[in-house]
Amino acid sequence: MEGQPVRNSYSEYSELALPNDANALGNLLGGKVMHLVDLAGAMAAMRHSHKPVVTASIDQMNFIRPVRIGQWVRLRSAVNRVFRTSMEVGVKVFVEDLIRGEMHHTSSAYLTFVAIDATGKPIPVEPVFPETEDEKRRFEEAGERREYRLSVRRKR
Repeated sequence: MEGQPVRNSYSEYSELALPNDANALGNLLGGKVMHLVDLAGAMAAMRHSHKPVVTASIDQMNFIRPVRIGQWVRLRSAVNRVFRTSMEVGVKVFVEDLIRGEMHHTSSAYLTFVAIDATGKPIPVEPVFPETEDEKRRFEEAGERREYRLSVRRKR
């Protein structure tokens, strides 16, 4: 397998924060944000692998600032690294206040997706190769995060 550049997996997803997805304080529910993160991550994984994917794990997710109703939620994702059948995808969430014209980072997460065949069995994915310094850093750090995830799984 030759592989393809990280940039081919770049994906964006966005939607307006609406009242039916809000808590009593007028903020987007954390579960809704996590749902959007999963969608954005899957888009990048499928864009890279050209295969159906399933979510295998999501790393810790911190909510830096709330998303208010009426704000535009924007998610950016990319495959950081491929490990045979699994891929680590980074997702960054931003909120844009369309009235004020301000954009802020609200949360980030790393997810692991596995490519599957028609029977649901994991299948190999071609490698991804980083080109920029930032992509190279994320590529290396993805290997460290994978080792950590595997060590935690072994302890269970």
